[in-house]
Amino acid sequence: MTGHIVTTPFGRRTMTLGQIASQMKARAAPKDAAVNKWQTFQHIREARDLLGATDRALAILNALLSFHQETVLTGDGDLIVWPSNDQLMARANGMPPTTLRRHLVVLVECGLIIRRDSPNGKRYARKGRGGKIERAFGFDLSPIVARAAEFKDMADAAQAEKRAFRRARERLTLLRRDIVKLIDTCTEEGVPGNWDRVQQNYQATISRLPRSAPRQLVESICEELEVLWREILDVLESFADSWNTDANESHFGRHIQNSNPDSNSESESGTGEREEAGCSAEGTHNLRSQPKRDLPLEIVLSACPNMRELAQSGELGHWRDFLAAAELVRSMLGISPSAWREACEVLGERQAAITLAAIYQRADQINSAGGYLRSLTDRARDGKFSTRPMVMALLRAKPDAEKTLSKTYGRPPDDGVRNEGNASDSLRRPKS
Repeated sequence: MTGHIVTTPFGRRTMTLGQIASQMKARAAPKDAAVNKWQTFQHIREARDLLGATDRALAILNALLSFHQETVLTGDGDLIVWPSNDQLMARANGMPPTTLRRHLVVLVECGLIIRRDSPNGKRYARKGRGGKIERAFGFDLSPIVARAAEFKDMADAAQAEKRAFRRARERLTLLRRDIVKLIDTCTEEGVPGNWDRVQQNYQATISRLPRSAPRQLVESICEELEVLWREILDVLESFADSWNTDANESHFGRHIQNSNPDSNSESESGTGEREEAGCSAEGTHNLRSQPKRDLPLEIVLSACPNMRELAQSGELGHWRDFLAAAELVRSMLGISPSAWREACEVLGERQAAITLAAIYQRADQINSAGGYLRSLTDRARDGKFSTRPMVMALLRAKPDAEKTLSKTYGRPPDDGVRNEGNASDSLRRPKS
């Protein structure tokens, strides 16, 4: 075909920069380019959201492609088709005329076709001698050839986004199921913790999720839920693991039994220097072989509820609040800054605070808190002391511990103090 290439639409239709850009891309297509029109149409259909095309617009494009006889479209071929509206509506499953015109505009705006309007706006072709088409007016399919590689990349990106969204939805479903069932388990098994507050936090997070949420929001919600899931799981695993430890869990009771009842001052040669009678080589080996797992804050506060009374912000909801309360306990118990500093260096600040909370919980049974802290620090330096047995001994000494354990395991646990009475008795100072 020869002659002037029409660039502007007929009638009151306006020209846009997007249409000019589409025509520029079509002219820039290599002459030797060749694409399978149905394969490219499949890519367009997969990338329709990125292109901004509608389902009905794609139905019209499918009909337009069917009017071109060749399956392979080339850059140097005649790519203009000129079906009437009646023909298009018939191949588009009886689409109404107003809907047809509206979605033809969508195809043009998406850069999938180019209008080649005649002087009177009709679609037709003029043939020359020998029946060869010299000039045609209608819809130009050259963008299908010119942008075939772009459509493929967009289709790959759309598929990748779809897979990522599916993974995010799967992750969200699993997290929601796990959190709900873990909270139920903690409540039914009597695991220490404010599970009503945890449930409220979960509901508040889920309430921000609309019915049709984008992938980015789903992934953001998943990140928050995973943090909550990890906190619940840590508490539950620590609680389950605490009842399977060996006789070392009764060490804290023996520590207090061996403290010097006559000591009234903190000194290097006070109660901290004495060796516990019940510490054997086998017990030390078992203590060192226990997994190094941090105790959750809820477990510590359940074992040492007296610490809650010292919360400066009204609630010990974070470890930083717990550490601030421990500093207040240090001054209340009369422990020197040097003893506290040494405990923090050996045990670590958090473990030292847990040790101090346990001492404060049984302050009425310990005559020299400072000397006792130094003794525990020395034992920790030799690898013979851990805060987990201490906390678990306090936790078992609670009045409802036996009921909770029987409900959970169907029998009293092996707490390693069979010959010394229950855990509560082992934590009392022996009478002189």
